[in-house]
Amino acid sequence: MSDQNPEVKYFEPPVFLSESEIKERVRELASRINEEYGNNEITAICTLKGSVVFFSDLLRLLKMPVTCEFLGVSSYGDHTESTGEVKVTLDLNEPLNGRHVLIIEDIVDTGLTLSYLLDYLKAKRPASLRTVALLFKPAAIKTKGLKIDYIGFEIPNRFVVGYGLDYAEKFRGLPYIGTLEG
Repeated sequence: MSDQNPEVKYFEPPVFLSESEIKERVRELASRINEEYGNNEITAICTLKGSVVFFSDLLRLLKMPVTCEFLGVSSYGDHTESTGEVKVTLDLNEPLNGRHVLIIEDIVDTGLTLSYLLDYLKAKRPASLRTVALLFKPAAIKTKGLKIDYIGFEIPNRFVVGYGLDYAEKFRGLPYIGTLEG
């Protein structure tokens, strides 16, 4: 610790969505999901890495039996805009054939990653396939006909971090969502 430069301060992005706003909206989303799925078992897929905090909070509020899967995908790298190229960095462990699947996404902006995932997962023949996204940027969407079943917040086309979202692997641990743009 003593090797660090004492003049360098950690930057805390300004709050865009507060911790309490996020918690309330996650409760509302869980309530809708619980109502629509009832007691049907689901396979919840966490898209890594950005969705892990949202996934964990949402999962604790779901009432039905849930099997957890993790799917690593990347389309940003160290950029503030999607590169448009989706890379699968970690694949699923279990088959999805005949299962009710819920994809849990942190953010949908261009829609390219989610469109890719939907096509990828449909090929695995689930009984149903639904999506939940904490954040959605309608002004940035580049895909036509993309359906997001549950949306936490619609936000303007700004780069946001925190609550699992990062910039170059930084800011994921913030309990709120902040913005790097003024």
